[in-house]
Amino acid sequence: MTGWSSSSSYSTSSPSLSSLTASNIEHIIPITLDMETVQYSTWAKLFKVHARSNRVLNHIIPSSAAKVPTTNEEKDEWSTIDATVLKWIYGTISGDLLNTILEPASNAQAAWERLRDIFQDNKSSRAVTLEQEFSNTSMEDFPNASVYCQRLKMLADQL
Repeated sequence: MTGWSSSSSYSTSSPSLSSLTASNIEHIIPITLDMETVQYSTWAKLFKVHARSNRVLNHIIPSSAAKVPTTNEEKDEWSTIDATVLKWIYGTISGDLLNTILEPASNAQAAWERLRDIFQDNKSSRAVTLEQEFSNTSMEDFPNASVYCQRLKMLADQL
């Protein structure tokens, strides 16, 4: 199990399954990550805050201090919580990204890392594209100055 340290014992301080499944992820992370608007940094920050507040951050970013599940019950709980975190990831990304990262028997950490690699491995080429898009953005293409400024701000934030 990725993310578990074999040197420590499993702790019962894990989140309750009912509290995790009760979360409506679309209300917590109100943006859908996609390749067009590329708000990876914002999406990742919101996702990490949500994961941390539910005590499941170790499912996407393993800690050396993470506890190892030892019993079958603990392993089942870990697996169920991981599947919930994976559902959160899948529920906050576009269909195209979902098709790109979806793999059989995946876990939350693997999906998280695939998304990170998609958006951070091509930083240089993405920056060039964003700079070009920023330079070619014209106010005539927008219904008003507010929408135009929002678009420029979004591009600047991505840069």
